[in-house]
Amino acid sequence: MNDKTLNNSLKVHRAMKDLTQEELAEIVAVTRKTINTIENRKYIPSTYLALKLAQALETSVEDLFQIES
Repeated sequence: MNDKTLNNSLKVHRAMKDLTQEELAEIVAVTRKTINTIENRKYIPSTYLALKLAQALETSVEDLFQIES
């Protein structure tokens, strides 16, 4: 994945559910900073966390995360 980046629409989906970073973090049992760093593409979540985020936001992992060239 050297020439590709992992984009995400976590912030958009979180806003659609009217959740703060803190609220989403509590639902998936991580810190607010973890949510922030994922949204800002500084941290790539584990498969487990990506699945938990998708479940919490009632969407698919593919809708939350996209590989871009």
